[in-house]
Amino acid sequence: MTRPITAGVDGTEESLAALAWAAREAVRRGLPLRVVHAWRFQPELAELADRAAQEQWMRDGTAEAVRTVVERHPGLDAATEVPEGAPVEALTAAAADAELLVLGSRGHGPVVGFLLGSVGRQVIAETTRPVVLVRAGDDPSAEAAGRDVVVGQQGEPDDSAAALRFAFETAAARGATVRAVRAWSLPPVFAYSPGSLKMLDEAGGLEPYEKKALAAALQPWRERFPDVPVVEHVEMGSAGQVLLSVAGRAQLMVVGRRAHRTAVGARIGSVAHGVLHHAGCPVAVVPHD
Repeated sequence: MTRPITAGVDGTEESLAALAWAAREAVRRGLPLRVVHAWRFQPELAELADRAAQEQWMRDGTAEAVRTVVERHPGLDAATEVPEGAPVEALTAAAADAELLVLGSRGHGPVVGFLLGSVGRQVIAETTRPVVLVRAGDDPSAEAAGRDVVVGQQGEPDDSAAALRFAFETAAARGATVRAVRAWSLPPVFAYSPGSLKMLDEAGGLEPYEKKALAAALQPWRERFPDVPVVEHVEMGSAGQVLLSVAGRAQLMVVGRRAHRTAVGARIGSVAHGVLHHAGCPVAVVPHD
């Protein structure tokens, strides 16, 4: 089954930026574009427009936005859906059979960065598919300026496999370089064990150990995508801080999040949360087991 690139829109500037990003990505990957606009009946407007009329407003506005992107990308296979219901449920359902879901996120300058909002936060936490957040005013020229697709890698190779796959696939479609980032910090003394000390000694120390761990995680993706250039970036610091330190050279930032639910419900994770709020480029959040 061919999965579409799905964009959630609501008529705002940030959602139109997300739609434009999604259309470009659909063209690159040779996939169809699906545009979803969830809406709810507004009783306070009933004297001006009944339910059918309000739905038609939504359909007309969505169709106009889609016509604009199709004019920019002739031949793009684009379809619209205008379901009535809560945005979180509608977008999560739309993401289920999508290659990825693209949403808009308001930004107020390079310091504040993304204002994620409750809908985007809940959709990212609930869906099992990758979600890309695009800032209002996103500049498409960054995609052609030789900037990297930056991806965070942590833990064992399997822990970041989904994020690495997404980053390499995206870079291959764009002719871009993957910059794989692994952050490390000094563990507390009680974290050392005879086994870990032996591994560190064999690797020649903490930083060489981290470099070898990153290289091992990247190896299968280098083999699968031999034409994609790769830069390995290992730096001491917190994962969020290190990723944000290279965000200025990124056309897209890719981070993973654990997909399992906790006792308090689904969560985004601290690294993804920090990057989403402060990175100036689009951010992809990729769930993994």
